[in-house]
Amino acid sequence: MTQYIYQHPAWPNFQWNKTEIDLLLNEVLVSMGYLRGLVVGLGFKEQQQGQVAAIAQEITQSFSIEGLKLNPSEVRSSIAHKLGFPELVTVKRPSANIDGITQVALDGINHADAPLTQERLFSWYQWLFAGIQHDIDVGKYRADRYGPMQVVSGMMGNEKVHYQAPPSAQVPAMMHALLDFINQSPEHHILKAAVAHLWMVTIHPFDDGNGRLARAISELLLARVDASLKRFYSMSEAILRQRKAYYSSLENAQSGTMDISAWMRWFLLCLQDALNRAAETMQTVIRKYQLLHQFSGQLNERQKKMIDRLMTGFKGNLTSAKWAKINKVSQMTANRDIAELITLKILVSVDRGPHTHYVLTPTFASDAFSQN
Repeated sequence: MTQYIYQHPAWPNFQWNKTEIDLLLNEVLVSMGYLRGLVVGLGFKEQQQGQVAAIAQEITQSFSIEGLKLNPSEVRSSIAHKLGFPELVTVKRPSANIDGITQVALDGINHADAPLTQERLFSWYQWLFAGIQHDIDVGKYRADRYGPMQVVSGMMGNEKVHYQAPPSAQVPAMMHALLDFINQSPEHHILKAAVAHLWMVTIHPFDDGNGRLARAISELLLARVDASLKRFYSMSEAILRQRKAYYSSLENAQSGTMDISAWMRWFLLCLQDALNRAAETMQTVIRKYQLLHQFSGQLNERQKKMIDRLMTGFKGNLTSAKWAKINKVSQMTANRDIAELITLKILVSVDRGPHTHYVLTPTFASDAFSQN
């Protein structure tokens, strides 16, 4: 019979290889500092757009991890409205459910330093299911009305139990200990984010939404690291790309000893991946921002649009015919737009066979431009 970690005599005294984990933590902090430096190179408008995009990605991907889909436009608009960026709102009236979901994320990020109390966590749970019908006890811990809380996969009659949570009678005391750890532990906030994530899904205190709330708790703790960074990266996006390994790491930790070094390692490496990808995206945004600033007043909207597409991943080769089709203009206008960009040394022509296509000059296509 499987012994779960919460049944261990030493629960919840988690242990890990401090030397190894501290080295990984330092690497993560260096990456956070690098990303912070890149953010400084953005204009105010670009910072607004980047913040909304990153928070929206965190929310939608957190739901995608569990196979749930949200409308990205609704999510972005709800966030933009709450942050006071009306120019980024495209959906005037997002659903009550979307508004509730974004409220969870923004409450955690914008009020990261406020204690995470039981009442606040219950509010998050209510917001998570706002505006939708459900058969769960929203706003309170689970009561195990239908038997033990289990994480199960497979078809009915051939189910596999991956995990069985502690009895509901133990949940209030366990959650009290977790909340004390979140609010009072002297551990670094990034390490607390990893521990609290595992701790929360191990307790599994609610009838539904435990994974999403565990990731929201991690986001709150990560936001405590550097409030000026706001949110320009998505941990859930990185988790989604490693979804199988994520669940495997959690399952292994939940049925192992109190040594959670493997889980801590996985969490920190995943966070590092999220930061690295955010930095790559930020470098592209900075190159675009600096290019448009350098040639302010010299580019028309079609040219700005195509520069944006070339910098963010244009599929195939850009020809004058494609330019005309995408922008719904004549071939003559497309040729003139392209010729102007060649004169400005933004584009260069590439002749291969019978067709000519166009690419950004090395100056604007490389990371070196963002450092000039």
